[in-house]
Amino acid sequence: MNGKTDNKKLSKQELVKKIKYSFDLNIYESKVWVTLLSKNVASVGEIAEMSGVPRSRVYDVLESLEKKGFAIAKLGKPIKFIAVKPAVVLERLKNNHLKEANERIKILEGIRSTEDYKELEGIYSTGVAPIQVEDLTSAIKGRSNIYAHMKEIIGNAQKEVLFVTTPNALKRKSSFLKPLFDKLKDKGASIIVATSDTEDVKNLMNLSKLLGVPVRRTRVNARLLVVDSSKMLVMINPENIEDNDIAISMNSPFFARAITSLLQTSQ
Repeated sequence: MNGKTDNKKLSKQELVKKIKYSFDLNIYESKVWVTLLSKNVASVGEIAEMSGVPRSRVYDVLESLEKKGFAIAKLGKPIKFIAVKPAVVLERLKNNHLKEANERIKILEGIRSTEDYKELEGIYSTGVAPIQVEDLTSAIKGRSNIYAHMKEIIGNAQKEVLFVTTPNALKRKSSFLKPLFDKLKDKGASIIVATSDTEDVKNLMNLSKLLGVPVRRTRVNARLLVVDSSKMLVMINPENIEDNDIAISMNSPFFARAITSLLQTSQ
C-alpha cells in the first residue's frame, strides 16, 4: 500500500509541475487548483489539508485563482470554492492570449508613424552607408526568419528570380509568394520556379495555377533561391526539420550565375 501511495504522490507532484508551466500558475495555485478539480467543491480547510498549502496562504491563492478564472466562490457558510473545468479555463486563456497578441500587433503597427521611429530611421540612414542584409554571408535559423528574408530579397528583385524547392514547400509558401510574383510580373522580371520531387504533371499544373507562374521539373534536388544572378538563399537541411531549419544567405554573383546556368541546363 505504501508503494501505491508514494506513486500517487509522485504522479500528483509531476502533474502540479506541468500545470504550473502550462497554465502559467505558481506552485501554490497549481496545488490548490488540482485539489479543487479532484473535489469539485471544497472548503478552505479541506483545500489546505489536501493540497499541503498553508491555510494562511490558501485564502490569497483562492482569490488569485478566482481572478484568473480557475475557481468560483460559492455563497454560503462556510464559504466553499468550485473548480472551473479545464476546457473552460483553456478556452479563456486562448482568448486572452489572442486578445493580447492583437493589441500588441496594433501597437507595433502604430510605431512606424511615430516621430521616434522616424528618428531611428534617420539615424540609420545617415553617416556611414548602411549595411544591407543581402550584402552579408550568414546563416539564418528558423523557418519564420528564413521566410522573412526570402520575402525581402524576392520583393527587391529587379530582373530575375529562380526558385527551386519541393511541391509541399511551394504550397506552404504560396500565400506570400503569389503576391510577390504578381508584382514582379508587373515589373517585367523573369520568374523561374522548379521542383525536383514530383513527376506528376497534374500536380505541376495545380502548383502553376496556385502561384500564377509556370512550375517546371528539374533534376537538381535542392532548395534554393537565386535573385538577379547575385543574391542567394540556400537551404542546408531536409524540409521536415522545421525547428532546425537553416539557410545560408550570400551575395555572390559568380556562384549565383553558376547555379543558374546549372539549373537551366538540367530541366
